[in-house]
Amino acid sequence: MVGQFKILIADDEEELVELLEYNLVKEGYQVYKACNGREAYDLARTIKPDLILLDVMMPEMDGMETCIAIKSDETLNETIVAFLTARGEDYSQIVGFDSGADDYIKKPIKPKVLISRVKALLRRKVKQPHVNGPVLSKNLRVDLEKYLVYLNGEEFSLPKKEFELLTLLISRPEKVFTRESILTAIWGDDVIIQDRTIDVHIRKLREKIGDDYIKTINGVGYKIVL
Repeated sequence: MVGQFKILIADDEEELVELLEYNLVKEGYQVYKACNGREAYDLARTIKPDLILLDVMMPEMDGMETCIAIKSDETLNETIVAFLTARGEDYSQIVGFDSGADDYIKKPIKPKVLISRVKALLRRKVKQPHVNGPVLSKNLRVDLEKYLVYLNGEEFSLPKKEFELLTLLISRPEKVFTRESILTAIWGDDVIIQDRTIDVHIRKLREKIGDDYIKTINGVGYKIVL
């Protein structure tokens, strides 16, 4: 199964790209390379990669612009995007997730750890069941097939992880989802992400659907109230 996965590395650090390529090919992945954002986007449209490891600071199109372009392209809606960057400040991570990224990995990272992150990200494509039809809850309606949200009759879309988080919460109104259960359901049980990741996604959801729907249960997790 590993050999069927295509990974695109988009980074202008040649030595790093060669190191990543070596380790990923050794694991059996098909690896493609791009040295700038424009090349990465054009190549992604051609090869339809399963995963893109995307640097932030790149020429022609930076990583944020490239991620937005990829996530806005319907032909790439199954592609997972993970930033791999030396920029670890909170602001950069928030902007990264806002642009639609599925994960944010800080450099430097040991090859074995990166491989574990890659495997966890790609495992979502194997585990995720195909579900059709809307999820209905009073003023909120989530269309799983079209990836659309309806709030009081108004239609809008969400970045993938925000959509998955809302779908999880709305599937069991009033149920308190622990942080651990959210991490397992949305990011995978062995993916390593920073503690602020859930908080960032919850904050962005509240900005879009209002503060009244998602409640924080201190020290436990979150629930949706309808």
